[in-house]
Amino acid sequence: MASRGLRPKKRLGQHFLMDGGTANRIARLAVHAPGDRVLEIGAGTGALTAALLRLEADVTAFDLDEDMVAILRSRPDLAGAEIRSGDALTFDYAGWTGERDWCAAGNLPYNVGTPTLVRLASLPRPPQRIVAMIQKDVADRLLAKPGTPSYGSLTIAIELTMTTQRAFSVPPSAFFPRPGVVSSVVVLRRRATPAAPVRDRARFEQVVRGAFAYRRKTLANSLSLALECPRDRIADAIASLSLDPDVRGEHLDLTTFARLTDALFG
Repeated sequence: MASRGLRPKKRLGQHFLMDGGTANRIARLAVHAPGDRVLEIGAGTGALTAALLRLEADVTAFDLDEDMVAILRSRPDLAGAEIRSGDALTFDYAGWTGERDWCAAGNLPYNVGTPTLVRLASLPRPPQRIVAMIQKDVADRLLAKPGTPSYGSLTIAIELTMTTQRAFSVPPSAFFPRPGVVSSVVVLRRRATPAAPVRDRARFEQVVRGAFAYRRKTLANSLSLALECPRDRIADAIASLSLDPDVRGEHLDLTTFARLTDALFG
């Protein structure tokens, strides 16, 4: 980067992984056997790309930064990977994967990490595994339980189709430039079937988001405001599930949200 007069771009949330040991650990979590198909999101300086290739993975790597893509394409040690220019939020994942199983991996930029995970987990055919470096507080939200401060719509959006495990934490010293937060590597694994029966995915997501839109309000009040729905109708749906009329959204688990959606729109 220095030889080309380049510096990390703050607007892209760039914090490049510089620790080879960490890259190797992520690669081993992503690749279970030679030939595994891996899509690397946010390739950056190529530290993880090289580690994936050393494990003989079938690697496609993309990055939004055209300058970094040019550097990656110029490196002989990365010639075995397909290097693309792409945006994690608009990439055609379904078109790329086709009917083959695949794994997603990457040091996700902090500014798009959460929506990227939600998009991957919501695909008609999600990856078998997602091995992602994210902010520790985002990992806390993925693993949160009902009734805790970190529990929210992100928890449920991921839990519906994926299981989540925190693999290890990574200090700021592993990156350039150093971020102001600790990072976590998480492993998300695709469920064989959704965690709860959801008849209408769009309605379900609408109810979940609405439940957490006004966290200080009761579930009935929050949904009434967010969905622009009569409060009496929502109160009746809550009562039909034998829930406390003053319950808050943060106390409902995923299965109860699915039942509530059916009660409201079934």
